[in-house]
Amino acid sequence: MIKITEGDLTFSFPTGCQVSKYDEWSFYRKQFQPIAGGSKAIDILCVEGDTSWLIEIKDYRQYPRTKAINIDDELAIKVRDTLAGLAAAAKAANEADQRELAQKALASSQWRVVLHLEQPATKQRLWPKVPDPANLLLQPITKKLKAINARPVVCHLSNIPHYIPWTVRYE
Repeated sequence: MIKITEGDLTFSFPTGCQVSKYDEWSFYRKQFQPIAGGSKAIDILCVEGDTSWLIEIKDYRQYPRTKAINIDDELAIKVRDTLAGLAAAAKAANEADQRELAQKALASSQWRVVLHLEQPATKQRLWPKVPDPANLLLQPITKKLKAINARPVVCHLSNIPHYIPWTVRYE
């Protein structure tokens, strides 16, 4: 079992998965991010069998979203930049484990994009809720990511689809 913590959430992956916090790779931080004025990155890369999972985590339970950019636009940019970064890492990453994981991710037959979105339990007057996850899937996210993943996943702690190979716990 491989565990990755992001804020107050702990993601547990079965041993068959190859998992890494992509946004903490030395290749991303030192070599790729400075290109063209900066790039964005998803939080976790998971390669399971012939599927590469790009996992973005947003937890707004304690600190509500204040960014001006829409969440669907932010996710699409992070996915695009991550895919470009993986292509570069597969050829030029200085660390062998990062180069090999990038190569495996690129060799996968399918990409799956997951937005793990935690929101406050009650709507707050100063900081209204992020859009309903179901509405995000109906239009904006699905439209923007259909070339990469025709059926992206938006989930939260109490609603993780059975086909996702990891579990999540609030710590």
